[in-house]
Amino acid sequence: MTLSIDIHDETNEVTSEDKKVLMALLQEAARSESFVDDAEVSITFVDIETIQQINKQYRGKDKPTDVISFALEELGEGEVELDLIQSQRVLGDIIISVPIAEQQAKEYGHSFLRELGFLTVHGFLHLLGYDHMTEEDEKVMFKKQADILLGYGLTR
Repeated sequence: MTLSIDIHDETNEVTSEDKKVLMALLQEAARSESFVDDAEVSITFVDIETIQQINKQYRGKDKPTDVISFALEELGEGEVELDLIQSQRVLGDIIISVPIAEQQAKEYGHSFLRELGFLTVHGFLHLLGYDHMTEEDEKVMFKKQADILLGYGLTR
């Protein structure tokens, strides 16, 4: 399994060390999910205005949020599946608001890196098809998140 991770920091606030930890954390998340395919995922760090614009455009919610995931393997209404030959799966994009992550880290009393790790794993699990629309689904997804973060050693 090779998980290629492309990171873009539009805020210039995430350190290279933080990025290395997040890349290793995603590798751990993929292993914990028994992910065996070669795949690609991208993470983009943005400001509040950008994530609010994305949230409004794609989710119809005119407010900022902490993380948004776009799973490229999920078909939306009216979309047609293409049978493309690819050397690896393209799972999708994770977009994280750095200012909101900083704010939430303070609110929850843990490090900025821990919050970035949580949001990264949360977004990654969405790319793999997990959701939290029902109470039961939320329990499953949030337990997986906690187990991955604990297994990696990124605790509160």
